[in-house]
Order: sequence, then structure tokens, then C-alpha cells
Amino acid sequence: MKILLDINVVLDFFLQREPFFEEMYKIFSAIENKKVEGFLCASSIDTIHYLVAKSLDKNKANEIVYKLLKLFQIAEVNKAVLLEALNSGFNDFEDSIVYSSAYIRGIDFIVTRDKKGFKTSKVKILTPAEMVAKL
Repeated sequence: MKILLDINVVLDFFLQREPFFEEMYKIFSAIENKKVEGFLCASSIDTIHYLVAKSLDKNKANEIVYKLLKLFQIAEVNKAVLLEALNSGFNDFEDSIVYSSAYIRGIDFIVTRDKKGFKTSKVKILTPAEMVAKL
């Protein structure tokens, strides 16, 4: 099973945001133990780095990005992904890029707390709780 994590849930894990951390811990453990194949959208990495550096510091942000690159596959963002994103009908362009990257890569599920942002997705959208229930 291939899952792609949205930025908000990655931040829940690394910033240990409650009440979301526990579910994300279980998901990260499943990825680390190869129970599921974890992906991140390439365009999410710089945003994660920026937000972690802002919340913590640059060194911690660098450390987290290294961990992410070790643990996750990267769903690329290229011309085909961007064209799909433009034509996807999403209100939020960032969400449309995440979706399009997952769709073109053949991802089974996108895990996010923002299901409303992915209303027209052809990829099944799960909350962290829904993903934990599938593990």
C-alpha cells in the first residue's frame, strides 16, 4: 500500500502537535517498518523545512529533512504534475499539486487532516485516524 502524507500531518509528527501526534507516530512507525510505502510530494519538502525552521530552528529543519529523505520516497513534481494540478479543479493550488503528484505516481491514499481541500480527488483521502485503522 502506497500512502502520501500531506504537509499538515508531517508537521503534526515532528512538532509533536497534540492531539494528532499519537496517530502520526503509528503511521511513521508503519512506514519505518515497511508495512506501508511512504511518499512525500517533492514540493512539500521546502515548505516543511521552512515551517520547522520557523517553529524550531534551521539546524532542526535540516535534520528533519534528512530523516524524511531517508524514510520516504519522493513523488516528483514535473510538467505533467503541474498541468494535472492546473486542470484538477482544486481551489488550493498547493493541494492540487500534492494530489496530482500522488495521482500520477499511482499512490493509493493521501493522508491529511484537510479532507475538504481534496474534494475532487481521484486518490482516496484518509484522515490519520482512518489510516491507522487500515494498518
